[in-house]
Amino acid sequence: MSAKIRKIVTITEEVATEMGRPVDPPQRRAAAIAVIANPFASTYAEDLTPLIDIGEELGALLTARAVAALGIDGTLVQSYGKAAAVGENGELEHAAAILHPKMGAPVRAALGGGAALVPSSKKRCGVGGTLDVPLGHKDAAYVRSHFDGMEIRIADAPRADEIMVAIVVTDGGRPLPRVGGLQHGEIKGEDGLR
Repeated sequence: MSAKIRKIVTITEEVATEMGRPVDPPQRRAAAIAVIANPFASTYAEDLTPLIDIGEELGALLTARAVAALGIDGTLVQSYGKAAAVGENGELEHAAAILHPKMGAPVRAALGGGAALVPSSKKRCGVGGTLDVPLGHKDAAYVRSHFDGMEIRIADAPRADEIMVAIVVTDGGRPLPRVGGLQHGEIKGEDGLR
């Protein structure tokens, strides 16, 4: 792997009740986060190919870790998202290089597909900053019950010369969804929208 990984953190969350009502089955989500050295910290570079390649590697590694944390087959994942935060000596384009050109293909491969865009966010922050990972249904963007997010914080990351990269997967939508729209069981999964 070309990424210099300082640490990988995996977080799982299971929601069993919401507003005093049972969530059945419980809604589960998992995040896998890598904290890596930023090879372009404090340096402007026109060619960000090394970060693009790192994105491809991390897409496969982190998706596998997140799916394993849920303890399900990748094809049973219903929603996904990705995010990156650069430390103060990085630039937003470093996060974009990791997240966009090549990361999606290995994520989809680990999940047995995914017709919809992988929602993403990027930011610059200091050590201990939060990363909000947006979530959407993996096969149909119009499934409102799966519009969600997961907040992630690692106490000692990202350091000034690091990038924190996250993949989040879920086995369902928000707890107790009731704002209408296309339902998970109604999707066709052909165009990424419906």
